[in-house]
Amino acid sequence: MNPFLEKPRSLEKAFQNWQQLYPKPYNKREVDPYTKCRIILMNGTEFEANWFSHQFARHVSDNDLRRNLAMTRNVEKQQQLKISLLKPMDESILEHTISYEQLAVDLTAELAKREVDCYVKNSLDFALLEDFDHLYRYANLLEMEQGIYAEYLVGRYTEIMPGRPTISHHRCPLDNVKRSINAKESDVSTVLATMIITGAEQQTMNYYMNVTNFAKSDIGRRLYQEIALVEEEHVSQYESLMDSDADWFEMLLWHEYCECYLYWSCYMTETDPYIKNLWEENLSFEITHLHRAVELLKKYTGKDWQEVIPDGEFPAPISLHENVEYVRKILADTVQFTNDKEEYIRVKDLPQDADFFRYQNIVNPNVRIVPSHCVIEQFIRGRGMDYRYQVAPSPIPELRNRRDDNTDVGRKPNAAKSTDFFCND
Repeated sequence: MNPFLEKPRSLEKAFQNWQQLYPKPYNKREVDPYTKCRIILMNGTEFEANWFSHQFARHVSDNDLRRNLAMTRNVEKQQQLKISLLKPMDESILEHTISYEQLAVDLTAELAKREVDCYVKNSLDFALLEDFDHLYRYANLLEMEQGIYAEYLVGRYTEIMPGRPTISHHRCPLDNVKRSINAKESDVSTVLATMIITGAEQQTMNYYMNVTNFAKSDIGRRLYQEIALVEEEHVSQYESLMDSDADWFEMLLWHEYCECYLYWSCYMTETDPYIKNLWEENLSFEITHLHRAVELLKKYTGKDWQEVIPDGEFPAPISLHENVEYVRKILADTVQFTNDKEEYIRVKDLPQDADFFRYQNIVNPNVRIVPSHCVIEQFIRGRGMDYRYQVAPSPIPELRNRRDDNTDVGRKPNAAKSTDFFCND
């Protein structure tokens, strides 16, 4: 599909009344796990589009342009709110969190498996192991506090076991900034991947920052606080991959194109008829927004859309599905890596005075105060062993002990073995 060749609707026809704007929430006991993931993904995508538009408007003085942005932005906000209200009232914050982390794991894995830019793929694979560990930490908190097994919430599509331990995710901010791609020289799927993952991780960061103080226990509040700050690192990493030289109008075009692509992907892969119709409806809205962006690009820069996105045909749709073997391979290969400025490096290869070690000593002076560790230790004290859902023992021998939470892997030299990242052929 090429959305540039589709006929746009009138923008005003996208405005909806209050009855139309309030959707029928899904049934949390019957919904497919990946339907929930798609809802979270599109909620975050709309948030990113909305706030990009706000920032654009704050950096220009032409009121005709700002009015154009405001019109589209209002529709985007209606879309975002409607999607967010698909979540039912009886689904707890922690239950919903499990879906956030399942999305982070399986979306990242799917993007990495098809990524042609080796550096971008390495970035995806690196953060994948961290979101995988977050799922494990939240799952233990959920079972401990609500008696709910997260394996059923993820449909047993996604394993629940330690990844790179969360204690090792805390890095100096200087190390989270990476090299930008050049959109004009990159494959369209690479440009989309950097935008998709940035929006998704930003949504996760915002969700955790906003629900931290609503958690039902002190240890829960502490865990959300810790992981929210890791998500800040992930957003810094991913946003730095995006093309930093594209102008506001080019990025507006890319944002609308990305939204079209994701709604089309959701429509092509959705199993729930009611929600599938919503994806189709939103795709039609976004095609209109895309054509509006084309007009603004031409009016203010004199460029045609083909000068920004030469081939408007979509790549294959993003499909969310299980990635057990892929995640296991990345875990086996790269658990001992960390960030070092623009590069990914084994912990053992860092100098002793590296920013990573200095920051670790500031944030984690004593492992007994680290919330992600405390959750697992508390669970083990109460139940005798941690909560996991595995199809086989962990590929990392040091992470197999269910009666002791490992706090060395990923932060101390030679705490486990790792080989290297690999590129797609």
